[in-house]
Amino acid sequence: MLKQGLELKQTQKLSPLQIQTIKLIELPIQELEQRIRKELEENPVLDEDLPKEKEEEGEAPREVSLSEYKDDDYIPSYRLRADNYSKDERPQYNTFSVKESFTQSLQEQLGYRQLTEHQYAVASFIIGSLDDDGYLRRSIDSVVDDISFRANIETDEDEVLEMLKVIQEFEPAGVGARDLRECLLLQIRHCRKTPEVELAIKILNNYFHDFTSKHFQKIMTRLNITEEQLKAAMSKILKLNPSPGGQIDDSYNDQAQQIVPDFVLEYTDGELKLSMPRFSIPELRVNRKYAELLVDAANSSEREKKEAAAFVKKKMDSAKWFVEAIKQRHNTLSNTMQAIVDYQREYFIDGDETHLKPMVLKDIAEKTGFDISTISRVVNSKYIETHFGIYSLKYFFSEGLENAEGEEVSTRELKKALQDCVDTEDKRRPLTDDELVVKMTEKGYKVARRTIAKYRDQLGIPKARLRKEL
Repeated sequence: MLKQGLELKQTQKLSPLQIQTIKLIELPIQELEQRIRKELEENPVLDEDLPKEKEEEGEAPREVSLSEYKDDDYIPSYRLRADNYSKDERPQYNTFSVKESFTQSLQEQLGYRQLTEHQYAVASFIIGSLDDDGYLRRSIDSVVDDISFRANIETDEDEVLEMLKVIQEFEPAGVGARDLRECLLLQIRHCRKTPEVELAIKILNNYFHDFTSKHFQKIMTRLNITEEQLKAAMSKILKLNPSPGGQIDDSYNDQAQQIVPDFVLEYTDGELKLSMPRFSIPELRVNRKYAELLVDAANSSEREKKEAAAFVKKKMDSAKWFVEAIKQRHNTLSNTMQAIVDYQREYFIDGDETHLKPMVLKDIAEKTGFDISTISRVVNSKYIETHFGIYSLKYFFSEGLENAEGEEVSTRELKKALQDCVDTEDKRRPLTDDELVVKMTEKGYKVARRTIAKYRDQLGIPKARLRKEL
């Protein structure tokens, strides 16, 4: 049996301006510059500079600012350029540079080898199959199948292994290994043959599991060596790189890029001054040709002119939303960063991690009046340059726990204290998690054993048994 009825629902639909603003807020400064250039290319209504022929013609052509086109609402003019600097702004910025990519380096080395076109294609595919840390963690069978199906190249296991051995001769040493043991062996075989190196090779070949499990006494007994001999061999092994791919920075998907700070914080005369120096964009203007078309169409009854005017009107609305969205992005980023600086003022004065207060997105949302989702978008992929370094905005957020006095301290401070305990421990008798709880209590931090284990894992600190040294 069918029934009919009325149901009232309340839905919220985002306006084009809101959608535009949300998208722009997420962009770091370099991507914003690219987005502005893209808008200028795609929207013929927009011009960024006055035409040069203005003086040559002797008469100024009709030029309309966005602020002059009112339609139904007022459109203010904003200064919106991301790549010009005034005289009082610093032209230089600290950046994190991404070096030559890992894959590019290996491909370049491959080009110097005398290989057939077929061999080069197989080796090139293997390079593309390596993980970011330089390992080949796939079986040779699966590589053979992939080359056949994806690259339409006929090959076999013998040829793939032959090309893999070629790659394993490349720099950095250890690249192309299929596991940690092979990686270390590839590297140590490049070392000058000394008794310590020969012993290290023997340990890696025959007692790798005992070595990684820190069963040192078992190794000394089976090899009939002294503790000093084992120490000498281990010193050679510990100098090797377990992640050869990490020697070449590949964190931006094989593209040479730079991280440029969105904010600059200066500390002078006891005052913290926040700025966004790259945000200085000239007024966007309506292209003269389209402005004249819009004016002419307003006084015309011709259908073609009316249709052209409708096109210009649509592009004009798009330009208005874009300009307003950039202004709102600027205000949102500026207010959010200022709230973070105010909240963490003591930390920003000297950069001491122990002064970093517990802070979550909700804290800044309450100070600014923005939604938590908005704060999250602001924080994502943004950086600030301070007098003690360049930091991601995410760095300043952390949960909190109470210390022995009942005061709330950040988890970052707790982790630093835990790291200090591990760094200063006797490596011949590393501290267990229970002993670390005692040490942390002595430092004034109330931390449960399970919390110690969690923070230790997050810091990449192995268990006590695996931290033991001779």
